[in-house]
Amino acid sequence: MGDDYADAVHGLSRSASPLMTNGDIRVVALCAFRRGGKLLVGETRDRVGGDYFYRPLGGTVEFGERGAVAAAREIVEELGARVRNVRWLGTIENLFVVHGRPGHEIVMVYEADFVDDSMYRRNPIWGQEDDGSPIKAVWKAMDDFRGGGSRLVPDGLLSMLDGISCGACGQGRAQTEE
Repeated sequence: MGDDYADAVHGLSRSASPLMTNGDIRVVALCAFRRGGKLLVGETRDRVGGDYFYRPLGGTVEFGERGAVAAAREIVEELGARVRNVRWLGTIENLFVVHGRPGHEIVMVYEADFVDDSMYRRNPIWGQEDDGSPIKAVWKAMDDFRGGGSRLVPDGLLSMLDGISCGACGQGRAQTEE
């Protein structure tokens, strides 16, 4: 069955997809925080398309590290904040293009609570990436994503957070983060 079967099942053609190139698959852990009807997300602007998109904070899972530990570590590194009650929500396979470059991620999604309750009152919350670049995290209304006014990535995350079964949550679907 092989590739022909997979392409037929997912409706993809390798020759038609710019995402089907050789490269690394990145394993990431994202950590969702909620405040009422809002979600804490990093705000990013695509350097090629110019559009904004939003994603919960997190980062690469290091070799030998569990996803939940990676999610908590990334929040400490990026925001200087400790978390508790880290819970796994699901996994999403994410094929995307951002800043003009294709990417492929296996995204482990967690939800957690801040140890310091004052984090829920700050907006925006500024942090820092490993390379020193600033991170701007904002509390964004979930309805902004539901109504299509703002883009939450990866594809399938909104359904996961809403508790709606989303099948494979984007498995086999190409998307563009712009």
